[in-house]
Amino acid sequence: MVNHEYTSEQIMHFGYDPANPTREQVEIAWAAHGLTVLVVREDHRSGRLWPVVGDILNRRITATTPFAFSGPAAGSALLKTSADPTGRKVLGTLNNCGGGITPWGTVLSGEENFNQYFANAAAVTEPTEKARLARYGLPTGASERKWELFDDRFDIAKEPNEPNRHGWVVEIDPYDPTSTPRKRTALGRFKHEAAEPRLTADGRVALYMGDDERFDYLYKYVSKHAYKKGHSRAAREHNMRLLDEGTLYVAKFTGDSPAAEIDGTGKLPADGEFDGTGEWIPLASGSVSHVPGMSAEEVYVFTRLAGDKVGATKMDRPEDVEPHPYSGRVYVALTNNKDRGAAGKAGPDEANPRTGNKHGHILELAEKRGDASSKSFAWRLMLVCGDPDDPSTYFAGFDKDKVSPISCPDNVAFDPHGNLWIATDGNALGSNDGLFAVPVKGSERGHVKQFLTVPKGAECCGPIITEDRILVAPQHPGETDGATAEKPGSLWPDGPGSIPRPSVVTVWKERRR
Repeated sequence: MVNHEYTSEQIMHFGYDPANPTREQVEIAWAAHGLTVLVVREDHRSGRLWPVVGDILNRRITATTPFAFSGPAAGSALLKTSADPTGRKVLGTLNNCGGGITPWGTVLSGEENFNQYFANAAAVTEPTEKARLARYGLPTGASERKWELFDDRFDIAKEPNEPNRHGWVVEIDPYDPTSTPRKRTALGRFKHEAAEPRLTADGRVALYMGDDERFDYLYKYVSKHAYKKGHSRAAREHNMRLLDEGTLYVAKFTGDSPAAEIDGTGKLPADGEFDGTGEWIPLASGSVSHVPGMSAEEVYVFTRLAGDKVGATKMDRPEDVEPHPYSGRVYVALTNNKDRGAAGKAGPDEANPRTGNKHGHILELAEKRGDASSKSFAWRLMLVCGDPDDPSTYFAGFDKDKVSPISCPDNVAFDPHGNLWIATDGNALGSNDGLFAVPVKGSERGHVKQFLTVPKGAECCGPIITEDRILVAPQHPGETDGATAEKPGSLWPDGPGSIPRPSVVTVWKERRR
């Protein structure tokens, strides 16, 4: 499963005019968004992967593929449009980013920066609706892509509820090419990055999710019912409903501020100690709202406003969130926040300790009793990223003279040995983004090592780490200032005479013959 997060038309099309795109160019963009299911085979002698062209499971899911809403907000008046008066069907998925793989074999993908595709929010003047659109960053005038010129659903003046139909976690069954993908409303609506599952002590499913926006929140969902093992039809039908019934939570962090300790010495509490505690605040359970003044449907559709009301901690762009496969500790990648401490903005706090945080950091959470259903946790800083020579950086207490510089952590993953791998996006140290590995326990804890670098202008996405193979996706290579199809910022991956293209790269351990 591969996400196709967004398109860069000025790099894709020769002579592209951003003020006046053609219908053909826009329809190409619709077809290029979404996700791909692709079957591959392994050459067992070399280790190389090859696409299986024509396999029945190969599938494209785009900005025009039919989806179904499921869960407690499905059918809500907040989701109804002229094209869908039921509020249960929607076309397409947009800006797909980090996700996860469920225990029952489906793939989750988060709809992230969906706001950029819509236009004309200024046409909505009713105060409550206007505030909701503003909280989600919907443009007041024309959109950058001008899709509204070719489909009314991207024009808020004509379809004010259409933006509410995006910003969800979608679930895809890669083994059934006839299945209808679903948008899971019980998981809330925001700029989703991550939907990583972990089982609770009693077998229920917990999902961890970040809202990739400056000063937005970290979330968790816990299913009402337990996961059923096995491959029977009954077990699968049961498991496919687990993400529709449960409780949605948002995180609040407290504790002694480590910001006071990053004062030029670079010292933090000794490894093994925690910087503070936190709680998961319930927002909604099925049809029951836990947020005063908001219905359950409003909580699911306007989840950011629910987080505002309950006093959740404003974070530095929480993106991927990954539970450790053995310890159950939860690792949160916070990419950056240049506005932290700026005039009129929130200043440093316990869990976001730096003013103008341009390099980001990683938090480590330990939930009470190690149980994913717990409503409380302890937390500590794992990494405070940047140049190791910068006194404000921190590498879990490891010798900073021996680590690789790292900036802007985005996607995270674990290898079979329990080491954390970090893919970066937006490296602010003057070098390309890349993939890094770091142990999270033992004498090497905090020893960050860079493994690979992606092409100029690209971000490193979607790491999957096995015993002898790594998969990464260099996304939007050549997306540099002023780059066009005529003057590309990169020639990845086809070389001279080509335009840059995103790709999936496999790196494998050489095999003896």
